[in-house]
Amino acid sequence: MGLYVEARIRAGIDEVWDRSQLPDRHQRWDLRFSEIDYLPCEPGEPQRFRYATRVLPLLTVDGTGVSAGERNRPDGTRTSALRFASAHPLSLIEEGRGYWRYVPDGAELRFLTGYDYRPRWGRFGRFADRLVFRPLMGWATAWSFDRLRLWCERGITPERSLRHAFAELFVRIAAVVATAALAPVAPVAPAALLAATVPAVAAAALLLPPLPATPAARRCLRRPPERAAGRGGSAAAPTALLATLEQS
Repeated sequence: MGLYVEARIRAGIDEVWDRSQLPDRHQRWDLRFSEIDYLPCEPGEPQRFRYATRVLPLLTVDGTGVSAGERNRPDGTRTSALRFASAHPLSLIEEGRGYWRYVPDGAELRFLTGYDYRPRWGRFGRFADRLVFRPLMGWATAWSFDRLRLWCERGITPERSLRHAFAELFVRIAAVVATAALAPVAPVAPAALLAATVPAVAAAALLLPPLPATPAARRCLRRPPERAAGRGGSAAAPTALLATLEQS
């Protein structure tokens, strides 16, 4: 099953296009990548690129890809399709393909992506992907899209929003730890109340929505609107652009 993420951004299409298509800007907000670099290509050819993800301080997993984009379509939308693959033995993703789409909608822009990939490592890789990796990739994509939204709408740079996220996470964890540490020494509260306090604080720390300046995956749509409304529909990739990439 492919992944789908959509964010609604109150910004111009040119601004969102540049911040998602230019490597030095894209790598700033997308949690999935540490580095994105264009590779040399001839004029008129689809753009080739290299991407890398820092898994550990001294371990980086990389891969390559090729993309093609349509800037000006009659309906005002823009689309970018891509293929990607990694030969790194520690990359769970062997190869895949996907698309970005930019759809003006009044004062907002629907910025969405759909992609899928084939995992390596045989049966173990498929199990690990379904259980852990694919949900993590979906969350990271949605979190990153909201991070881009904050940059475009409110001028909160990706670096600053990451600091906000770490600070809020620290406060939530500290609240749970402090409650657990203080509950046993509380002088007057009934034991039953004390026993319920820590789970209640933990639930609040987990379920309360993030602050407005903190990125949140939950603010993004994770299914195509047609499916969410029960009308069927598909998140199919743009076939003409993908056909161009298959021939490159």
